[in-house]
Amino acid sequence: SALGPGGLNRERASFEVRDVHSSHYGRVCPIETPEGPNIGLISSLALYGRVNELGFIETPYRKVKDIKVMNKIDYLNANDEEKFIIAQANAVLDEDGKFKNKYIMCRHEGDTLEVAREDVQYMDISPRQVVSAAASLIPFLEHDDANRALMGSNMQRQAVPLMITESPYVGTGMESVVARDSRAVVVATENGVVIECDSMHIKTSSDGKAESGSNTVVNYQLLKYMRSNSSTCINQFPIVKKGQKVTKNQVIADGAATENGELALGKNVLVAFMPWCGYNFEDAIVLSERLVKDDVYTSIHISEFDIAARDTKLGPEEITRDIPNVSEDALRNLGHEGIIRIGAEVKSKDILVGKITPKSETELDPEERLLRAIFGEKAADVKDSSLRMPSGATGIVMDVEVERKADPNASRLTKVEVKRHIREARSTFKAEYEELVEELAEKLGTVLLGSKLPFDVSDTQNEGGPPIISSNRKITKVLLRKLSANHDRYKMPNSPTKDQIDEIVKSWGLKLRDIETRRDEIIGRYEDGDGEDPGIIRNVKVYIASKRKIQVGDKMAGRHGNKGIVARIVSHEDMPHMADGTPVDICLSPLGVPSRMNIGQVLETHLGHAAKILGFKVATPVFDHIDEDAIHELIQEAKEAKISEREGWKVGKKGETIDEHGKVREDYFIEADGKVRLHDGRTGQPFKQRIMIGEIYMLKLDHLVVSKIHARSVGPYSLVTQQPLGGKAQHGGQRFGEMEVWALEAYGAAYTLQEMLTVKSDDVTGRTKIYESIVRGDNSLQADVPESFNVLMKEMKSLCLDIRPLKSGAIQ
Repeated sequence: SALGPGGLNRERASFEVRDVHSSHYGRVCPIETPEGPNIGLISSLALYGRVNELGFIETPYRKVKDIKVMNKIDYLNANDEEKFIIAQANAVLDEDGKFKNKYIMCRHEGDTLEVAREDVQYMDISPRQVVSAAASLIPFLEHDDANRALMGSNMQRQAVPLMITESPYVGTGMESVVARDSRAVVVATENGVVIECDSMHIKTSSDGKAESGSNTVVNYQLLKYMRSNSSTCINQFPIVKKGQKVTKNQVIADGAATENGELALGKNVLVAFMPWCGYNFEDAIVLSERLVKDDVYTSIHISEFDIAARDTKLGPEEITRDIPNVSEDALRNLGHEGIIRIGAEVKSKDILVGKITPKSETELDPEERLLRAIFGEKAADVKDSSLRMPSGATGIVMDVEVERKADPNASRLTKVEVKRHIREARSTFKAEYEELVEELAEKLGTVLLGSKLPFDVSDTQNEGGPPIISSNRKITKVLLRKLSANHDRYKMPNSPTKDQIDEIVKSWGLKLRDIETRRDEIIGRYEDGDGEDPGIIRNVKVYIASKRKIQVGDKMAGRHGNKGIVARIVSHEDMPHMADGTPVDICLSPLGVPSRMNIGQVLETHLGHAAKILGFKVATPVFDHIDEDAIHELIQEAKEAKISEREGWKVGKKGETIDEHGKVREDYFIEADGKVRLHDGRTGQPFKQRIMIGEIYMLKLDHLVVSKIHARSVGPYSLVTQQPLGGKAQHGGQRFGEMEVWALEAYGAAYTLQEMLTVKSDDVTGRTKIYESIVRGDNSLQADVPESFNVLMKEMKSLCLDIRPLKSGAIQ
């Protein structure tokens, strides 16, 4: 990011700062950046980029020596790169790794030029090193306009993990890499055999036996139905069986949005590019009811609601089932403590946790004050402040967490007790730390024990002092413990041994750092008192799971920036279908392609259809994709495969389809141009034009209509202006702004305008009267003075202008 302290201000950042620069090549992705005010200021690291010790981004290149491309890789920063002539990764090489062509397209000093092969010094390692991980997941990226590719890479991060996952027919080969590196899946750390396997854990053993002297048993715990920060469901499940052999780094359990270790954000659906009664106008999407019935785009969402009982000035709040003025029916799902039971079905406005708060004399109504005066009623001293389900939300209670805080009346720890607790915490964590250091020494021993290093291993914090391990000295367990204890400050020359040591230390370093963090956290809690939010007696968290099927108003998108809103869900039998009766799943508008220039979706459609029929999945890497001729061949092959399934049908000499009666059929299968004759599902009549159909990988995005839909009749008002609040969270209304007023004025809708500006807004007495008249069934409108007029008068008085409204007839 270029923002933040010491960085740029987004309001004053110029176009030059945001624009793509030649030094970004292989370091910063030119595609993936936010839309809007932050465009170009927030960027993503390119696939092979790394940050060096000085904080500069480097990218790898293959060394070229005497026109031969070596396997030696050098990392160059932007300054160093400008000095060299660098060939592209797709330059043609012969069997010996030498350039075939005499002249090669190269980059030098920010320019692209054709250079004699003898002058080339470096070569790119991969065509995709220029883009980031998200952009590298878009097939046929090079056929998409940059603006749409930007949307495509950003929208993949907004995809909702689906209940039943499916990896794409047309991928880029990066799906398994991204799934593994994101740690969404569980990977085997050792070779072995699965000896135990269920939904909660997987256990492997190196020799297939549960207990023996030499074998190593590894237990992998799986995450079950956890809530992510975006309120989606994280669930891992095994993809191996008991008795199966597994190798190191093999995926053994799938996570959210993965299938067999591959990223699976959406679903492959049969798409037709055609209008459907105008319902897919302006990027709207027409869906088949099958996608709803078969739970194709169904996702599970887990919401967290929490409430705290505090110690107030008037007395402590209480979490209880005994809530004033609430019916027994509303309390039916609450336990004796006032907390909802697990498994209860809840809907909008249901009580999740009952809570009462003491209230002062001033808050009592006149009726309550009278009751207190007569009966000495104490129950009226509290008000209902329970946790309720927000409007529009439904679900099932899946978990409740109750956290009891320290008793507010209990005395605080003395200084001596605090010191004792800190001392105990330090000794506990020291023992844990030493145990881990010992384990690290053992692990390092598998690489170093008994060997000799041809160089010194020095201490970075004691440069002139004695080395941790001297060169040519036999490495013993004592030296290994010494290296393990100094795991964060050793230094040695680059070598294969250093790489092995670095890899081991890196994985253990995380564990050691985790121990240090937990120690500091606990000690900090004792030093700052009890480390808890002051005044909180009890904290309750309720987790609610809801299953959301796709519905009208949800946002969907492909991987090429082709996004849209579901406008209509059509019954299965009414969707357009092929001559063999196969209905399509989605109708997209063909007008969404030419002006957006994201032709990648067209190529994906054709290739996806062929891949589905032929029963394989395709990897088309970025800038190194399958060409159009190969797609044509696959479509023809798919057509022949479909024809061979039908008895008596065959392919003619010119590639035409001939049925069992010897008749040429153009309406049955996709022809060489990727189009087919579709029939209207409602009438059975064929459409006039042949239509392009195929498989597209479509995602459901986290912009669901359920969480956005909102309505208001009567609700809260602003204290100053007395106008309704805005926004869903405040149960607010829609703003009727300046331009909307102009529209009603232009139509001459005087009475509509009057009620908008008075009784529907800030006319306090008028809105009470009209509410009463609606209850009586009398729809009369009596507008009074709006509160905004009184606010204006008060503002003028604050400017020392004494303005008084006079009654009509009183003007001199």
